[in-house]
Amino acid sequence: MYFNKSFYLFIAILTYSHTIIAQEQHISFDDVTREAGINFKYTFGDFSYENILESSGAGVTILDYNNDGFMDIYLLNGTYLEGISDKSGEVFKGTSNELYNNNGDGTFTEIAETVGVDDKHWSMAAGAIDYDGDGDQDIYLLNYGPNVFYRNNGDGTFTDIAKELGLVGSEKLNGYTKWSVGVAFWDIDQDQRTDMMVGNFLAYDPKYVSPTMPDMMPHPSEYKGQASMFYRQKQDGTFEEITKSLGFYYPDSKCMGLTVYDYDHDGDLDLFQGNDHQENFLFRNDGDLNFKEVAIASGIAVNDQGQPTGSMHGSIGDIDGDGLIDLLVTDLKYGALYRNRGNGLYEDITRKSGVADVFAGKGEWAAILFDYDNDGDLDIFSANGTAEELKLQLPLLLENDGRGNFTNIGPEVSPYFREKRSGRGAAVVDYDNDGDMDLIVSHIDMKATPSLLKNEGNENNWLGITLKGKFGPASAIGALLTVKTGNKTQVLVNQPASTYLSYNDPRLHIGLGKYDTIDQLEITWPQGEKEVFKVIEVNQFITIVQGK
Repeated sequence: MYFNKSFYLFIAILTYSHTIIAQEQHISFDDVTREAGINFKYTFGDFSYENILESSGAGVTILDYNNDGFMDIYLLNGTYLEGISDKSGEVFKGTSNELYNNNGDGTFTEIAETVGVDDKHWSMAAGAIDYDGDGDQDIYLLNYGPNVFYRNNGDGTFTDIAKELGLVGSEKLNGYTKWSVGVAFWDIDQDQRTDMMVGNFLAYDPKYVSPTMPDMMPHPSEYKGQASMFYRQKQDGTFEEITKSLGFYYPDSKCMGLTVYDYDHDGDLDLFQGNDHQENFLFRNDGDLNFKEVAIASGIAVNDQGQPTGSMHGSIGDIDGDGLIDLLVTDLKYGALYRNRGNGLYEDITRKSGVADVFAGKGEWAAILFDYDNDGDLDIFSANGTAEELKLQLPLLLENDGRGNFTNIGPEVSPYFREKRSGRGAAVVDYDNDGDMDLIVSHIDMKATPSLLKNEGNENNWLGITLKGKFGPASAIGALLTVKTGNKTQVLVNQPASTYLSYNDPRLHIGLGKYDTIDQLEITWPQGEKEVFKVIEVNQFITIVQGK
């Protein structure tokens, strides 16, 4: 349903007070992968695990490609590569990505070849957005090798138009095959056209052998980096690369994740870039297409020991209910949880929040801040596994006490959290539209199967929101929502690109506990415009169109 602000002029403001009833929930995450019809097997090109390309894994992208109201799942794959994979891996030639169409009854049907998205390059990540504003979601696929841009034809099929748009990317960067790992969509100049930052990783030399560890894969620090690239959309719909003029050009950087949000609450969108064994970047938007790199000054360049670790990406959300957007950066040591102090600075609370002890030694890749129990605060999921060797680790589900302190409760809610795997990409998705957030996780272990984890037993209230900005397809990205229910206030960011290599359910999910009505919802759009809505019924999906 479309949510029209004027409609609420006819609704009297409810005067009764909300009663919050404490009720124990018995929530579980049930692995329903097989019964849901998801038969995907990940390949890293052969049967051995011996290089950094194989260790990096692939992502999961959630989108509703056919606009039927049910979220579909795009699973990305590796493949056999001549000169990189062992000869035994020739049986994996031509392995492709798979798109699982949601049938609406809890099952999925694989349709990638039928609709034309069965790309056979080594794929890392895919971003979903309606880039041309025609009402359906397109897919930008980021690869080791040429990138692919699938335009949604609106008839259930896709066409690759990356070459026409100028989005294939360079053949090589820093002397070696371009290795793209993600994309951040943005209308950077507010011209109502979608722009994008493409994250590139490192200059992988498959012939290089480490002199210090000849029997193991070389450390990321032993390779050169590759510059991430910014593409601005022109009036004719094609894209031009303008990285240097914006101050984003770092030719030896090793990006693993990009997150766009307004970190300093000054009304414009900034960019966080997680880097592998380099200091992270935070590009502050100073207006008029001027950006300044301020990660060190803001306190998020390194971890609490002053180390530039193997950062994966930045997950964002208000973890302590103070109205400020905090930042969780996963890495291969114990991660970093940064509390936003509201003055452009962050405080590292990784240890006192309980995160460091639980994360230590696990090797965190995709992490998600989400409200697993719909109680109104953000919990943490983390997919884990070591990098240089294929050592399995326990995945984690950390429950928030509402004040930013976390406890591992995974083993209590699902056998999945009691079995060691080697996870990489992961996303949250309400695939059955029942109002609680399910999980889909990609693994690179020898099982090679993903896990679709169905959230069961959740009795708290919720609201799902699709935002549509009036200034073009990207104009709702980064919108800030303030939700007031009784004496509780939540602040959330509309940003599905907030997990390693993956895109979450594009609908903004709000857990409400036992509150049966939202008193007030305020939206601050990225262009600065604010809208306020009163008295919203819960337990439904709504669409809010800016200005309507």
